[in-house]
Amino acid sequence: MSTHASTHASTHASTHHPIAVIGAGLGGLAAARVLHVHGIEAAVYEADASPTARHQGGMLDIHGESGQAALRAAGLYEEFRAIVHPGGEATRILDKDGTVRHEDGPQEGDRPQEGDRPEVDRNDLRRILLDSLPEGTIRWGAKVTGARALGGGRHEVSLADGAVFTTDVLIGADGAWSRIRPLLSPATPAYTGISFVEADLHEAATRHRAAAELVGSGSMFALAEGKGILTHLETDGSVHTYVALKADEDWLSTIDFTTTDTGTGAGAGADIATDTATDIAKKTLLTHFEDWDDRLRALIADADGALVPRLIHALPVDHRWERTPGVTLLGDAAHLMSPFAGEGANLALLDGAELATALAAHPADPESALTAYERSLFPRSQRAAGESAANLTFMFGPDPVRKLVELMTSHP
Repeated sequence: MSTHASTHASTHASTHHPIAVIGAGLGGLAAARVLHVHGIEAAVYEADASPTARHQGGMLDIHGESGQAALRAAGLYEEFRAIVHPGGEATRILDKDGTVRHEDGPQEGDRPQEGDRPEVDRNDLRRILLDSLPEGTIRWGAKVTGARALGGGRHEVSLADGAVFTTDVLIGADGAWSRIRPLLSPATPAYTGISFVEADLHEAATRHRAAAELVGSGSMFALAEGKGILTHLETDGSVHTYVALKADEDWLSTIDFTTTDTGTGAGAGADIATDTATDIAKKTLLTHFEDWDDRLRALIADADGALVPRLIHALPVDHRWERTPGVTLLGDAAHLMSPFAGEGANLALLDGAELATALAAHPADPESALTAYERSLFPRSQRAAGESAANLTFMFGPDPVRKLVELMTSHP
């Protein structure tokens, strides 16, 4: 069964759902899938117009105790193993001069083992979850604009097209800027002080050989002086790069990232008068990495296509809320954190699976299910968010390479 032809949003004021999930990210889909495994129907509302409306991001390492456990509960473990990227767990840590200071994990061509933290493409993982849901589960193009309590645990949700629906159990799986979170908490994400610019090298092994050989078959971290170049080798042979800097919140807005048709290229030394906006953006970024190894600089200078700016936000480490009848949160809506603990997607999957399992165990008493779910959710997410915040601090502080190597070797 596939949701790729699921219905576009076409709700009416009289629509009511026993369970409604807002957001078709990994966590929302995991919740809907585990509910389906238990014979429980849920309606999923997603703002994107279709499953392919936008790229979902790069590689994810899926942890045995969280993400893999969720996929087992969803009955999708074998499908998950089939999309694992061999060698993707390999990790390299570099100085800014390109010297490899630490390397571990399997290399390209190694067979992934049970119980490890295999890498998969987020888009492939999302496709597995989408394909596991009954036709019509997801309402595409359904942008939620707000929600209000009606009493007795029931809520009314409003959509951008003017439609509304009601639900007995409202699950906010709608990410960092959740429209459901205000029902539970006044918290909003705050800027962490770190800005990303994402870039790609396509066909890296043949078109960008020196850079591809440096970054290896999995993840690479090059860190120095409040800056970083972080990469993943993706399943299509491209290298996805995150250029990371400690910067003011408005710094990215001073750079024009709108033009993507590079002509001469920032690495070609062309006259700036003929440069596109992307070439100029590359040159601006490269001024922050002037004394870095040329192979690392090439990840910026030779990037193919668009550069994508991204501010890194986080909710408070100890974010939680009082039990509120009929509504809860999961994933980034509940515990948005920086990516420096590798826990965001894993926790979203586990949140969705545990919430659905609790609802299935208490079919006549959703409040008991939500209470049980949040009892585990809060301490789990606080531990991960604390780890993420601590890792951000040292990765962009003094002597980051030594500290990251120590962390990696103390947690094999």
